[in-house]
Amino acid sequence: MKKLLLGLAVVGGQLVFAQKVAGVKVENAQKKEQPATISKEKVSLYNDNFLKFVDALQASDRVTINGLLSEKVKEIVTDDVLKKVKEGIDPNKKLEILKAGYYKTMDGTNYPSIKYKYAGEPSSREAITAVFEDDGKILGVLPAK
Repeated sequence: MKKLLLGLAVVGGQLVFAQKVAGVKVENAQKKEQPATISKEKVSLYNDNFLKFVDALQASDRVTINGLLSEKVKEIVTDDVLKKVKEGIDPNKKLEILKAGYYKTMDGTNYPSIKYKYAGEPSSREAITAVFEDDGKILGVLPAK
């Protein structure tokens, strides 16, 4: 009896794992492809918002900072996080755009981003990256330090 049950279990297991999948349909279709470059108008909008953010950060103006942040990150941005970002940006040096492009998150979504470097420095080693939503709200800032 045990041999019969064991034989049926082996055959049943093979049948379960040997099923063909027919008619597969993708439920979560990929979002539209982003263009390779960001328009100059968008870069200008993102740059203005980032510079306002840096000014508000240096002045510790939490109301302005909250107005520039995305709704997605407002809950997780604490005063400690803002302090670390503030320490990573030198207020005495002028920022200039190094590169504008897209930043891919872990979930596969592409967001517009701008890399900044300090004016007069040839190296992009101390680059600051700002990630935005399409409407210009800031999703994240990766400071140089």
